[in-house]
Amino acid sequence: MQLDFFPSRTLTLYLAKLFVVRILAVLVMLVLVLMMLDLLSNSGKILAVEGNGQGELLTYASLRIPQLIQRFLPYSVLLATLISLVTLNQNSEVIAMKAAGLSAHQVLAPLLLTALVVAGFSFAFNERLVTRATATLKAWEAAEYGPIPEESNVRANVYLTDGENVMTAAQLAGRGNAIAMRKVTFYRRNAEGAILEQIVADRATYAAPGWKLEGIERFEVATANYATGDEIVVGEGLTPDQIDLARIDPDAVPFWELGPTIDAYEEAGRRTGEMRAKWWHKLSGPLSSFLMPLLGAVAAFGLARSGQLFVRALIGMALGFAYFVVDNAALAMGNFGGYPPFLAAWAPFFLFLLIGETVLIRTEE
Repeated sequence: MQLDFFPSRTLTLYLAKLFVVRILAVLVMLVLVLMMLDLLSNSGKILAVEGNGQGELLTYASLRIPQLIQRFLPYSVLLATLISLVTLNQNSEVIAMKAAGLSAHQVLAPLLLTALVVAGFSFAFNERLVTRATATLKAWEAAEYGPIPEESNVRANVYLTDGENVMTAAQLAGRGNAIAMRKVTFYRRNAEGAILEQIVADRATYAAPGWKLEGIERFEVATANYATGDEIVVGEGLTPDQIDLARIDPDAVPFWELGPTIDAYEEAGRRTGEMRAKWWHKLSGPLSSFLMPLLGAVAAFGLARSGQLFVRALIGMALGFAYFVVDNAALAMGNFGGYPPFLAAWAPFFLFLLIGETVLIRTEE
């Protein structure tokens, strides 16, 4: 096996350009089709809100498209790999390159380099755009597609405890004493956990101590009494620091902010296995694009006229999709503590890296 992976600048640029064009074509096709299906299933909910119209549908699409790009970019790289390599094989270009003295690794090197650049772009795109879009979209969904919250650090569906009592909020924005919550429900419970009273409020702000609920509706379980009021203070044992350590959605927090948050959780004695696994996966997930040319490489070699090209393409596709299945399964195992977080995020990557290299070396080198 030769170690000079880029012997020809012209050939490297040709293969890289070919690969990039196909990645973009497949990605645009997938995103457009999936966005259309997503709008068909959710447009009714959005337009059911009074005042919503075409502008809100476009807003939803602008928030959903980054998520679709994040999820399906590795699939696009896999499909683009198969399309590119099958085309090169059918046109006998792979045979010409190997006849010129290039090894299998040298043929794949421009594709691997391009995939590595795509992985770097994917990481930056995910952490700068997708996290913000995810946080905003989840907060909008929690508001049932009503007015989009304008505050920063918005979180949705927050669950908090104050001793035996429980407080939930559809939206939470801000940090420290500036925290504000919307669509709040406070459950007053006894020592056995039975609900004594339910208080529903439009808004909650920090009252130092406690939380001032505004626009309240109270229901007492024992007497079945229902009453309304302007405001009430509850949860005096619940501090802003505790709320800052409320459950964080790793998908809505950038990589560089999630690390310190996990450290704060560990100092507070909280369980961090799920968040740590997703923190590592923010690196291994985009890097999966680098694996796709290697896993799909089996489609590049072998004579096209032998009748086995279609079988080789199916094998490459199977290897690629097997990686995504194993990756999701390992991440799920890491979320409930079956695997250590680092192993859950990185084991599938290194496993299929070894599988791809083994197949390539044993069959072509």
